[in-house]
Amino acid sequence: MNRKLNGKVTSSFSDLEGIYLINNRSKENTLTEHGGYFSIQASVGDTLVFSSVQFKAAKVALSEADFNKELFFVKLYPIVRFLDDVRINEYKNINAVSLGIISPNTKHYTPAERKLKTAEELHWYSPLLIPFGGMSVDGLINSISGRTSMLKKELEVEKKELLIHKLEGWFEKKYFIENLKIPEEYVKGFLFYLVEDPKFNAAMKSKNKTMATFIMNDLAVKYKQLLNDK
Repeated sequence: MNRKLNGKVTSSFSDLEGIYLINNRSKENTLTEHGGYFSIQASVGDTLVFSSVQFKAAKVALSEADFNKELFFVKLYPIVRFLDDVRINEYKNINAVSLGIISPNTKHYTPAERKLKTAEELHWYSPLLIPFGGMSVDGLINSISGRTSMLKKELEVEKKELLIHKLEGWFEKKYFIENLKIPEEYVKGFLFYLVEDPKFNAAMKSKNKTMATFIMNDLAVKYKQLLNDK
């Protein structure tokens, strides 16, 4: 004897509308409504089949107890699809300039350069500022000057760190240890020693690896002598 069965589909997914279900015996079918609710005519012993592109198919055999419930719950499990291969294409020519977002003539600032530029601009306009908080204009200018000086030092440190990063990209650590015979624990110190040298600095900035290598070999001898003198 057919009876109306009221049910609800549950899952970890929130979109439960439009799931197809069919009574295998009577071939009556329907779709779940918003929230996964459904109603269908069925009898004890009938099998309901649930299917959807995002869920694993499920077959449920109905018992008398299912009809006695106010709401018959059916849990569905989402289909997990694994990708065999993921390809990421890097388009080097696509950037903010090529897309017309910024002008090709726009200068790009490092974090330290940006801080310094802001401080210098504030210094330039400081005579126009009205004294505040008990601080005179002269005091304000001195305060800004001190910060500008500090930021200039910070910029120099950043430039040296960028050169060291570039240098580490050119040579592996074992090159300094095996070829230049720099003790492993002093390699980092040697890198800072290198970027302090003006000639080496210029060779790095001009991307002249041959010249940089030549200067570096000479500086390695001097650096090891300094270590021995200690």
